[in-house]
Amino acid sequence: MATKLMDLVYWRNVRRTAVVFTGLVISLASVFQLSVITVLSHVCLGAMCVTFPLRLYYKLLELLRWNPGVHPFQSYLDNDASLTDKETVMLVEEVVLLIAFAFTEIKRLLFIDSMIDSIKFVVLLYLLTYVGVQINGLTLVITAVITIFSIPLLYKKQQVRLRRMVRAVKAFVKRIKNMCFSLYDSVRPSPASEPAPKPTPAAAPAPKQKAKSK
Repeated sequence: MATKLMDLVYWRNVRRTAVVFTGLVISLASVFQLSVITVLSHVCLGAMCVTFPLRLYYKLLELLRWNPGVHPFQSYLDNDASLTDKETVMLVEEVVLLIAFAFTEIKRLLFIDSMIDSIKFVVLLYLLTYVGVQINGLTLVITAVITIFSIPLLYKKQQVRLRRMVRAVKAFVKRIKNMCFSLYDSVRPSPASEPAPKPTPAAAPAPKQKAKSK
């Protein structure tokens, strides 16, 4: 599943990705004017307006014995998209873990487990109130779909140029940080120099005792 999604996002099969991308954008844009049920019904009706006549045409050729009974959509029917028991259990576990993690994080933010994180969450919610006034959720979803299908292709086409830009931005940020640190070091008062400890006088050598004369 993940491999198929990556193939779609990176446009490895241009025809399939173009169909999926166009269908998603048109469907989401249609939801602005119509309900979801109406959009889904019209999409299915439009698809069957193509598949039903084509199936009748192949059936007629089969009756006239001009076609050996080949189904025009047999490859799609043979494609098994069902999940095995193991894959189903793994998918359910991932969903449950994701929901539990989201619930734990929201509880931690709402009940002020960390002051800094809760302040960031409040600022995010405040900004989202302005975003909600200007645009709705469907606009964000359409923008996210266009971004997901555009940025990987743009990065793939302009990979060298984007890496140069990233390196230039990192070098600029590093230069600004070094400048700020050097300015801070120059403004910061130097600590009071402690008096140097006095050297301890060397101990006088012990007087030699004269050897007793016998």
